[in-house]
Amino acid sequence: MAASPYMIGVDIGTTSTKAVLFEQNGSIVAQGSAGYPLHTPTPAIAEQDAEDIFQAVLTSVQQATSRAGVKPDDILFVSFSSAMHSILPVDPQGKPLMRAMTWADNRSAEWTEALKSEMNGHEIYSRTGTPIHPMSPLTKIMWLTREEPDMFRQTHKLISMKEYVFYRLFSKYIIDHSMASATGLMNLEKLDWDAEALHVAGITPEHLSTLVPTTHVLKEGLNPEYAKAMGIAETTPFVIGASDGVLSNLGVNAIDPGVVAVTIGTSGAIRTVVDQPVTDPKGRFFCYALTEDLWVIGGPVNNGGVIFRWIRDEFAASEVETAKRLGIDPYEVLTRVAENVPPGSEGLLFHPYMTGERAPLWNPNARGSFFGLTLHHKKEHMIRAALEGVLFNLYTVMLAIEEKIGRPKKIQATGGFARSELWRQMMADIFDQDVIIPASIESSCLGAAVLGLYATGRIDSLSAVSGMIGSTHRHQPHVDSVRVYRELLPIFIRISRKFEEEYADIAAFQNRIMQDGEFTQ
Repeated sequence: MAASPYMIGVDIGTTSTKAVLFEQNGSIVAQGSAGYPLHTPTPAIAEQDAEDIFQAVLTSVQQATSRAGVKPDDILFVSFSSAMHSILPVDPQGKPLMRAMTWADNRSAEWTEALKSEMNGHEIYSRTGTPIHPMSPLTKIMWLTREEPDMFRQTHKLISMKEYVFYRLFSKYIIDHSMASATGLMNLEKLDWDAEALHVAGITPEHLSTLVPTTHVLKEGLNPEYAKAMGIAETTPFVIGASDGVLSNLGVNAIDPGVVAVTIGTSGAIRTVVDQPVTDPKGRFFCYALTEDLWVIGGPVNNGGVIFRWIRDEFAASEVETAKRLGIDPYEVLTRVAENVPPGSEGLLFHPYMTGERAPLWNPNARGSFFGLTLHHKKEHMIRAALEGVLFNLYTVMLAIEEKIGRPKKIQATGGFARSELWRQMMADIFDQDVIIPASIESSCLGAAVLGLYATGRIDSLSAVSGMIGSTHRHQPHVDSVRVYRELLPIFIRISRKFEEEYADIAAFQNRIMQDGEFTQ
């Protein structure tokens, strides 16, 4: 009997879950997706409903299998990618005690500062690889154990969204090394929970799931009801997989030494693979597991395409109307406008910290600003400066990584930004590197599928992904543009470093005004 020809990669994201059904050569056969809201009742809260996400997994897989017209027994395996840093307390029956706190939740900001200044935060980071920031599950649990003691007393387990999905499917609490390495609670060298981190969080190992490799396969125990709902067999193997960031690197074939992956979607990230865990003396980048032999270092930024969307919504009513009349994407009109401005926006810099910032500042109080404005500058300068600012910020993360790996050999760039030829060329000029845009889409799903092939013994090396993707664009840096950006970059960096006290003060003012406004309503 011939081997089943299909594999499914599932990516549990912040606002939607996607399932992609692939042939074994990486060709996409069918896709499914289901969205869900991110609940943000205050600026500090960013939550998801666990049941929404579980149902989205069932729905997206069912859509992919039904659209492909495959039989349940035709699926080789289902392998998972997931967004990191969520925390969900559940009771002894596995029922959520609240909505899951996502990476964007900032309620633990005060405990983050305490961890940095009073509780050996940097030493914990150096062992666990997760920067000290409100995104970290470590700081979220610190908030929960101190500020929600009644809820904590009812808590049986503290889990991520992927762990919740696997618990619902298999009635087991397991967490892969990749997701665990993004909690701030796992010792990278020992691949076990870090005793000091757990002590600081106020929990014991019993509050956490069982650690397993990213290649761990579950071959039995799938709930028959859910198997039927997804259109797969009860005996279909499930590969636990890894986190979305490291699998995105795998999915764009950025796993060889010196190859860097840059992603700009709503947010952004820059990552590269190393062969042993490594952290930064200055705490600027993360270190997360891909397999027991491969690790990903890099940094996530809050402010990617969300900045371009803000420009569109707040600055560009006339351009949006023009685009509507022409039947084209408003972003295309905006980039055409920005093309009329020379590189460097004639001395106008934009710091894109509209939603605080993770790498390289790790400062939730950071705020956006234009610097260098004169009466000479027009709207088109501000548009271009905003696009340049996003890339300047990502490049500062690259500088930290270069201290560990040296100059990259090449950059593989993905995400919504890659639709813009101007933005792609800007990246090549600011990074002073060739920029390659892989043909692969849904890179985290493909990465999950390739990891599944490896986990089930169908390929001997993850490098098999190289035969599954091509490239759509390649950009080389323009010498004159590089020269301009090299002159402006040090100014960009110095400003963000000098403004730390001002960021804290203006954030405190904004928070107080917002609280007063809510109080008077």
